[in-house]
Amino acid sequence: MMMRRCLQLAANGLLTTKPNPMVGAVIVAADGHIIGEGFTSPVGGPHAEVNAFASVKKEDEPLLPGATIYVSLEPCSHWGHTPPCCDLIISKKVRRCVCGCVDPFAKVQGRGIQRMREAGIEVTVGVLEAECRAMNERFMTFNEHHRPFIILKWAQTTDGFISGKDGAPLKISTPFTKILVHKLRAENDAILVGRHTMETDHPQLNVREWSGKDPERIILSKSLSSQSSKKNIPDGFTCLPTITAVLDHLYEEQKQSVIVEGGAQTLTAFLERGLWDEIRVETAPMLAGEGVRAPQLPRGVRMEKREEYDGNVIEWYKP
Repeated sequence: MMMRRCLQLAANGLLTTKPNPMVGAVIVAADGHIIGEGFTSPVGGPHAEVNAFASVKKEDEPLLPGATIYVSLEPCSHWGHTPPCCDLIISKKVRRCVCGCVDPFAKVQGRGIQRMREAGIEVTVGVLEAECRAMNERFMTFNEHHRPFIILKWAQTTDGFISGKDGAPLKISTPFTKILVHKLRAENDAILVGRHTMETDHPQLNVREWSGKDPERIILSKSLSSQSSKKNIPDGFTCLPTITAVLDHLYEEQKQSVIVEGGAQTLTAFLERGLWDEIRVETAPMLAGEGVRAPQLPRGVRMEKREEYDGNVIEWYKP
């Protein structure tokens, strides 16, 4: 129950903590009642553990030596914008620390757990581990695989077309599902389309229908990346020649996620290389009859979620 509360708290940092992970912390007295809670502040600010201890009332501070702190992610053990959280926990002399999962960041990776155990604190790891990892799947992928979390997204007709004859755009999304697309963009660091989509659809790729920061906008194109063609790149867009160049660029810039919204050719290129972590498909109850076929889902995918909005169905797939 307490770890689920940590996850609820952590979700408050959805748009503000990047590139730091979303973390929640709950401090529980020996008799089982909560005496402190916190979640990670916007980047550069205090971490969840700091905010949780700061919320403890003065009259409850004598309860800390017998208390347990629950944290959805291993407390950090390094100096960044703030001091190590594991040192703070040690200084408060709490009896026990329960961690949802280990922090994969190179400067942590179990060091916080080890330091607390060496200080005599009982540490339990792996409570609701899958849920805690899923909360920060972008952060986890970035640090474990040294590339951004990749979301492939497309909209298709019931008969499996993403665009009409000669690549003509189709009005597949509803006004509400368009808002959901902008919400998705606000939650991720970058968005990518291919040259053909850029030239035919002229997408803005921003979050004008949602609150949040615009993602970095990338065009995948060898021809536009050439020096002589750079004048044709719209303002505010980055053009890169290959998928490898895109992923390297995003990793160097500490961008933890990218949405691929390109046409069938661009999406298929990612699928063929196995470069995806999530696929989102919106299907409208309409028939095109002809046009550009939607990509084929890879083998072995599992549907994680299915929802219907205004007659359109959105399905989420994971490996």
